[in-house]
Amino acid sequence: MLKRSTTTEERGDSSGDRLLAVLRLFTVEQPEWTVEAAADKLGVSATTSYRYFQRLTKVGLISPVSSAGYTLGPAIIQMDRQIQISDPMLNAARSVMTDLIEYAAEGSVILLCRLFHDRVMCVHQVMGQGPQSPVSYERGRLMPLFRGATARIILAHLPTRNLKALFARSADEIVVAGLGCDWNEFRRNMVDLRRAGFCISRSEIDPGRVGVAAPIFNDERSVLGSLSFVLPVDRADDTLIGRLAPLTVAGAREIERAMMRSTVTRPSSARVKLAR
Repeated sequence: MLKRSTTTEERGDSSGDRLLAVLRLFTVEQPEWTVEAAADKLGVSATTSYRYFQRLTKVGLISPVSSAGYTLGPAIIQMDRQIQISDPMLNAARSVMTDLIEYAAEGSVILLCRLFHDRVMCVHQVMGQGPQSPVSYERGRLMPLFRGATARIILAHLPTRNLKALFARSADEIVVAGLGCDWNEFRRNMVDLRRAGFCISRSEIDPGRVGVAAPIFNDERSVLGSLSFVLPVDRADDTLIGRLAPLTVAGAREIERAMMRSTVTRPSSARVKLAR
């Protein structure tokens, strides 16, 4: 059998995958890497690793910090600024979140989070008045999909095929989280959450905090993320929660409408430019 030759495009894809693999090495737990350590971790030669480091340094994605060590570079900061300026969901949510936080008790926070693979990531938070204890949901931090109202309301609106795949590989986590001892119970719990339209949790992520969350959808009704109140438990009585749950849902719907308006207006301006 003839051995199929590797095309230039395929080699380029493989190189791109390796570059992404290098970037993924830089974590909060290990923010600094050397060329040699990266080569060992990735299973490539030091020469190849050095070439990857050179390419990433040239575009500012990593930056030297010592004679041998590298960290993430200034291009990452530039990209983060661009996201904060241009992200449609974030732009749509800012004013809604600022309005909503006025309805919460002192010491509350309102969060905007999005689905990222099989985790949840906070993209924005608005702090309420009064003293604040820290919340685990920080911008850019990945959080589990099975605990807390913020994540569970997203989980409940994933397609059935995704839920089946999650249960197949994370059944133990799902059982521990109290979401179901088997697939049928897990599915029923997700259906109940979808019907409710919001989720409430108590001290599942941060002790002494109550979460109230509603899902946010795109124009195709696929879940993008969630809008959540995080309340101090000593102020989160049934009356307040009963008032905030529909407000959270209403806020999520307003974010969706604002995103839709942004999507509708953007192509028309592009057509004007093309016509000129």
